[in-house]
Amino acid sequence: MNTEQELIDRLIDLSFAEDIGDGDHTTLSCIPATAMGKSKLLIKEAGILAGIEIAKEVFRRFDPSMKVEVLMGDGSQVKPGDVAMIVEGKVQSLLQTERLMLNIMQRMSGIATMTHRYTERLKGTHTRVLDTRKTTPGMRILEKMAVKIGGGVNHRIGLFDMILLKDNHVDFAGGIDKAITRAKEYCREKGKNLKIEIEVRNFDELQQVLDLGGVDRIMFDNFTPEMTRKAVEMVGGRYETESSGGITFDTLRDYAECGVDFISVGALTHSVKGLDMSFKAC
Repeated sequence: MNTEQELIDRLIDLSFAEDIGDGDHTTLSCIPATAMGKSKLLIKEAGILAGIEIAKEVFRRFDPSMKVEVLMGDGSQVKPGDVAMIVEGKVQSLLQTERLMLNIMQRMSGIATMTHRYTERLKGTHTRVLDTRKTTPGMRILEKMAVKIGGGVNHRIGLFDMILLKDNHVDFAGGIDKAITRAKEYCREKGKNLKIEIEVRNFDELQQVLDLGGVDRIMFDNFTPEMTRKAVEMVGGRYETESSGGITFDTLRDYAECGVDFISVGALTHSVKGLDMSFKAC
């Protein structure tokens, strides 16, 4: 299994390969190799800052001689005019790392800002907001980092760190009982200590799960708030509960007040506008 750092390194390498190719000929043609300078990360929109630590990795991986002064760390509330960091080094390096750093930081900060809005909406309840696998291919590890920075909770990183029996799994397996039984047998045979979650579409499926047991969390798929309240009562605290499917910022609180433990929101990562910022010479 790839480690988190390995995934980040590979992402940075691939990003430089697609952006620079055989050379940044604009920079190389007009900036002397010996020229030194400084650039500042200027915030242009209010939000939650995320990606500073990854930005440092971008600079380090491209040119270890670059010096980074962090003025505002990940999770900071920022506003227009704030300077988050100052980077000093070869001007050629500043120019060649600028776009990749900004792409990552704008995306991560946008996700952290969105997540923060959702977590604020849930204040006063015990419900936590979860991300999903609806992420940008190759950038999942960074996007899920941003969710945590914004105050959310990572659901699962991929298909390898949890068993989530969704509707298609249940249907192809031949039903609730067979899906759960096979999942438990698989974990025993493979020596895997994986949490098992199962999605239910109605009260009949929920009752089947409750009768059989053997899971850690039950997901209520496309339930209304009224259905969710009844479902939470049926579970009675025996298992973790999660609401999913079509839940918006406006309806989030309605579901939380039903007593559900988690609400998963794909919009945290798939429908986010990047936070506006720029990297300017200083």
